[in-house]
Amino acid sequence: MGDQHGTSGIPEHYLDGFAGTLTEVAATSRRLTREELKTRRTLGEQAADAGHGLRALVVAHLAAARAAWPAVPGSAESSLATLAAVEQAIDAFAEGYERAQRLTVRREEAARREFIDDLLYGRSDLGRLAERAERFGLRLSRAHAVAVAEGPAPCVEGGPVARRVEAAVLARFDSRSFLLTTKSGRLLCVAPGDEDEVLLHFAQQAYAAMGAADTAPRIAIGRPQHGAGGVVQSYEEALAALEMAARLDLAGPVLRAADLLVYPVLTRDRQALVDLVSHTLGPLTGARGGAVPLLDTLAAYFDSGCVAAEAARRLSLSVRALTYRLERIHKLTTADPTDPAHRYMLQTAVIGARLLDWPNRAL
Repeated sequence: MGDQHGTSGIPEHYLDGFAGTLTEVAATSRRLTREELKTRRTLGEQAADAGHGLRALVVAHLAAARAAWPAVPGSAESSLATLAAVEQAIDAFAEGYERAQRLTVRREEAARREFIDDLLYGRSDLGRLAERAERFGLRLSRAHAVAVAEGPAPCVEGGPVARRVEAAVLARFDSRSFLLTTKSGRLLCVAPGDEDEVLLHFAQQAYAAMGAADTAPRIAIGRPQHGAGGVVQSYEEALAALEMAARLDLAGPVLRAADLLVYPVLTRDRQALVDLVSHTLGPLTGARGGAVPLLDTLAAYFDSGCVAAEAARRLSLSVRALTYRLERIHKLTTADPTDPAHRYMLQTAVIGARLLDWPNRAL
């Protein structure tokens, strides 16, 4: 047979030898040989590589078997043998088809993982990377932002959390506008910088899917950046935001790198930060019980917007006890937390103490 197409639209060469084999089986009641089964598997692999659907291929085989049936003897034994041969042939063909599909999927997964690694680490030629990105729905000429979700348990590619979040995002947005993947146990979403709703929806779904009773997940969103290098930059900003949130115990669940720019500024000159913390908060170490209770008091006071009642509630103290602590801080440091003129310096020093893990670590 040549490459003509049958009535099912399937090229006839995928059925080469099939009708002749059935005729011979009907006459001899034999089973298919190892070589015949190998041929059918090979044809199945070729059909899969050519992109033909398995359903249409099975229908073509059944139609060929029906067409060959009048040419075979009509005994019950030969009919059963022919049916068994049809079953063997189609099973071998489907086995080859599925094997080719699995290989294709593995190659696609490997290519996707390699692309993601290159995209997030900027290790590939940018021009070539932009070409590969189009295949995965990203146009790197646009600005993109990266959202990173980190939960109590590592997230794996194809795992239940990743599948649940992907299904939820796909149900609402076009899959060609974003890329969802995992990296280092975290769940990532890369989306156009002007489609913030995609990242926010991803964050909501990731929080719901990754949440645990005792540990809430955190999600950070990097700033939109242009080009392939911009994806790397936005990704690194999101990672830095997660790290900063963990160190400072920042409230979430969604943190934006754009809102945390003050913290990298503070850490850029470590010696200046050490001097500020040591000079401003160092005297607290002389308090009974050490500096930690008073430092926690300042943190709660500033985090509650300098509302004494709210700060007391957060610390499980009476307002009177909180007021006493603030007065004690004023006496030890000579800086009054309730005075706006002193508040900025104290609050900056408290942030610095968190960044330096003081007083747990010596300055």
